[in-house]
Amino acid sequence: MLVGQSLFQSVLTRLDEEGKQDEDETYQPAFRQAGLKTAFVAATTEADTDSEATGHAARDAYLDLLADIPEPETEPRGEQVTEQPVEEPTPPHLLRLAEAEIAEELAVSETDTAETLAEKRRRFAKDNHPDRVPEALRDNATLRMKTANLLIDRAMKDLYWRSS
Repeated sequence: MLVGQSLFQSVLTRLDEEGKQDEDETYQPAFRQAGLKTAFVAATTEADTDSEATGHAARDAYLDLLADIPEPETEPRGEQVTEQPVEEPTPPHLLRLAEAEIAEELAVSETDTAETLAEKRRRFAKDNHPDRVPEALRDNATLRMKTANLLIDRAMKDLYWRSS
């Protein structure tokens, strides 16, 4: 760093000096672009340059490769057993959709704290979340989760107002 100049100013000065030197010299890159070696490219003959011949050669090479691959068996080996999806019985708790029934399951009381209410919410979601139930019961699970969240949010609000 030169005396009386900031670090930034000394960098600019050095770059200007290097730029002047570069203008005086011819540009010679200090690096080389890596690419394919000539040994990697296949040698061609006059016949290969004909587009029709090249197309046939490529097609023939492709078909030769396909001949090496065994074809899947199309005929069944004996009896085919098709499994019918087993329909799971509907869990009885997913049929309880009334607010009073869900409130009874949650058992929210005035003695609950924010931690116990959060735990009740997690426990209820574990059994009733729509992502964890069969497709046919997702509407019921969604309704149950909405109702449970409403009841727990009301209890949290009441808890807040009692504590303040």
